[in-house]
Amino acid sequence: MDEFDYLIVGAGSAGCVLASRLSEGGKYSVALLEAGGSELNFWVRMPIGYGKTFYHDHLNWKYMTEPEPGINNRQSYWPRGKVIGGSSSINAMVFIRGQAADFDGWKALGNAGWGYDDVLPVYRRMENNLAGADEWRGRGGPLTVTNIESVVHPLCKNYIAAGVEVGLTHNPDFNGRTQEGIGIYQITTRNGFRCSTATAYLNPARGRQNLKVIKEARVTRLLFEGKRAVGAEYRQGGEIKRLKARREVILSAGAVNSPQILQHSGVGDPDHLKRLGIEVVHAAPQVGRNLQDHLGFDHLYKSTKPTLNNVLRPWWGRFAVGLQYVLTRSGPLSLSVNQGGGFIRSNPERAHPNIQLYFSPVSYTRAQPGKRALLSPDVFPGFLVGVSNCHPTSRGWLGIRSNDPFAAPEIHPNYLSTDTDVAELVEAAHFLRRLSKAAPLREIIKEEMKPGPDLVSDEELAADIRARSGSVFHPCGTCAMGPDPVYSVVDARLRVHGLDGLRVIDASIFPRITSGNINAPTIMVAEKGADLVLADAA
Repeated sequence: MDEFDYLIVGAGSAGCVLASRLSEGGKYSVALLEAGGSELNFWVRMPIGYGKTFYHDHLNWKYMTEPEPGINNRQSYWPRGKVIGGSSSINAMVFIRGQAADFDGWKALGNAGWGYDDVLPVYRRMENNLAGADEWRGRGGPLTVTNIESVVHPLCKNYIAAGVEVGLTHNPDFNGRTQEGIGIYQITTRNGFRCSTATAYLNPARGRQNLKVIKEARVTRLLFEGKRAVGAEYRQGGEIKRLKARREVILSAGAVNSPQILQHSGVGDPDHLKRLGIEVVHAAPQVGRNLQDHLGFDHLYKSTKPTLNNVLRPWWGRFAVGLQYVLTRSGPLSLSVNQGGGFIRSNPERAHPNIQLYFSPVSYTRAQPGKRALLSPDVFPGFLVGVSNCHPTSRGWLGIRSNDPFAAPEIHPNYLSTDTDVAELVEAAHFLRRLSKAAPLREIIKEEMKPGPDLVSDEELAADIRARSGSVFHPCGTCAMGPDPVYSVVDARLRVHGLDGLRVIDASIFPRITSGNINAPTIMVAEKGADLVLADAA
């Protein structure tokens, strides 16, 4: 077996960061294992290309949940990046840190060093905000954050004006002093290309002699000597191979794959593992528990004014914006379709914003099954205004279903399993109605197509939410951080309770989901995790 100081499993949003930081200076040797392949793909590099990677067989794990009672026994589709850069290579690129109260909440749960004052310097260090540095924002870091307010679709102005008319504050920076308000999202792009963690962190480190990146390497299990993790077994090209870690094995395979790999390695609920014929290395019943995700839905409108449908639907429109992108790296193809956003309180009694807003100047309601038709939208001018819950109280779980390491796990999000989650989304639906009746939006709405103006009561709107809502693709929490191994998987230094030489560093360690898109917090966790690893090695 080849030996390295650190073995990182997963070259995703977190793993690329760790590989870069741990190999800096040349003191330690690092191996990075990735089940997927190269991110040098046109649909990955072009920002709006995530519409093509959404169901891509080679770039995406394409997970499906089990049928969920809370959403009328429907399954929910979960795209997850199976490529260098992980989900940062296929996501919608929206950069949202979360609320200060989110991280103070992590600290209050017993996770010392994870309060907002602790993580703010890490956020500032990791970003290169093209708008410039200030008290909250950083400049000169690896990850480029781009302000797109001057180049978004003109109808975004109507959206923001409508929000102001109903009492919201225009917020130019959801990652600044406060998250609350309505405005335009910032995205992780650089010079018209996606800025994934592969671009930001891994590629600049590729030439280091002490870093080895191994692609198309599917980890089947971790290797242990007693209670110490010493390496990993993986399959590559039909051959079983092994790598050994002299110092630590770090799982960064994401909220689905990290608990899956732990369970196949004998770390999990002992009763579950024994039923599947897996030898128990360490009893850790919380592995795969505490699963959290944001759930969202859209209201769809026909527009009286042109939307991106008018540009992206006809072949000549696609040709024109394609040529614009090729020649100048600008235009609609250089952006996300989630252009407008916001964070609101669904009622004044909420202590913090509990609903995220989305405005997309495009609609794609007639997509064929298996296709995300961002580049083939509806034939009529249309747009979407959507919401998702920031702090869902529903908790789910996931677990391996057999001893086959290549079988997808069963995923049970338990969406809308609490009355609180249903009530706040109903409040959010009523808010969308108020927003649509404000003059700046009312003047461009020809027709509310979904859910339709006939649905008005709480009961009718709740039924619509159960019928149409779905994941906004932010799974986390399945290897939760906490001081007590009875209720968590890793400690505040991200070490797996009860085992030596093993950490989990990715979105699975979130004790509670953060408010908004989770890619930025995941990168922060990896940056801070690298600090912890290096401090413990000194």
